[in-house]
Amino acid sequence: MFTCTQQPRLLAFGYRTLVGDSSFFLGVTFGLLARHGTYESDVTMTSGPYEPQPEDRFTFGLWTVGNVGRDPFGVEVREALDPVDIVHRLADIGAYGVTLHDNDLVPADATAAEREVLLKRFREALDSTGLKVPMTTVNLFTRPVFKEGALTANDPDVRRFALAKALDAIDLGAELGADIFVLWGGREGTEAHAAKPVAEALDRYAEAINSMTAYIGARGYKTRIAIEPKPNEPRGDILLPTVGHALAFIESLDSPELVGVNPEFAHETMSGLSFHHGVAQALWAGKLFHIDLNAQRIGRFDQDFRFGSEEVKEAFYLVHLLETSGYSGMRHFDAHPYRTEGPDGVWDFARGCIRTYLILKEKAARFEADADIRAALAVARVPDLATPTTVGDGSAEALRAYVKTLDEAALGRAHYGHEQLDQLVTELLLGVR
Repeated sequence: MFTCTQQPRLLAFGYRTLVGDSSFFLGVTFGLLARHGTYESDVTMTSGPYEPQPEDRFTFGLWTVGNVGRDPFGVEVREALDPVDIVHRLADIGAYGVTLHDNDLVPADATAAEREVLLKRFREALDSTGLKVPMTTVNLFTRPVFKEGALTANDPDVRRFALAKALDAIDLGAELGADIFVLWGGREGTEAHAAKPVAEALDRYAEAINSMTAYIGARGYKTRIAIEPKPNEPRGDILLPTVGHALAFIESLDSPELVGVNPEFAHETMSGLSFHHGVAQALWAGKLFHIDLNAQRIGRFDQDFRFGSEEVKEAFYLVHLLETSGYSGMRHFDAHPYRTEGPDGVWDFARGCIRTYLILKEKAARFEADADIRAALAVARVPDLATPTTVGDGSAEALRAYVKTLDEAALGRAHYGHEQLDQLVTELLLGVR
């Protein structure tokens, strides 16, 4: 447990908040200034060739390293961490920033005065470490009021309650300097399909997001909204289950330029989809506003494992895509340590996420420089994808005339060398190239 060398008196209220699948208690000290020198830390920045740099933009949520190991079959196995301690520890391992749900930091029942105390401590920690808050989000899934839905609940008063909470969370993000607001509709779905007509539910979803973008504009915020798709869990089926669903939905909104996606490795993988394909389409559409990195096995519950601990080849292609596409956003780890881990294991987990990304980043650079791989890409005719399909003046007549000159049998005999190319990538990942 990360402890302070001095313990001022405790704030008069403590609170329990559910974050994701885990529950943790934050007992906040009153008047404790977040000065790095007051902490006893054995966490050191990643050393060697895989040391993170600010330009890597690695971020973690308070709920990730703060996960206390609760699952549907067992209670907490780790003590909760104070958000201020989390900020300092993330700085120690070279993170760029920290993210949060609204109630990760400020409990729902906090008074205005208590809210200011918590924000003051948190800002002092940010100022002393240099960490940023590039993204915030809202918890619309934990409290009983959201059991049937939040922004798409059948009860209009529940929808109004949820929308007001989301607007308050947007305000909090703006106060902390976040320019991305992630919206995960974890309760927007159903198990009894007769109870949730999809078209009407999507109307209410769009209405809510339109209200948010109008609010952002009226307040003069620079905030953009990133929808986080997920196919199921906690609901049997969730609206906007994949990146493709979300991209299509966004085009129906009043201000689509303010809304993009926040794809998560685990969520797309749960459906058996290629995560890097979904991310590539989001980039192609200009809609990759944020990204959640973790690991997942196909067909399982939402595992949120350490980045790269499963599906290493898919993780490699993802990192290669991010590093060669010009994506300049956060590399955000939305994962949590194994339940087996004690306090030290939490930071082994966090360092492991960063180290694996940097190893794969190095592999991506070697992929680009490898002469054999470049030759195999040419055999696969990858460069020819940049050649337009239309010919001549672009007319159907010009196309038909050109096709008459082709030898279909010869085209059918073409060799593309995918086996060799894939083997070279495999050898690169296994460390023999």
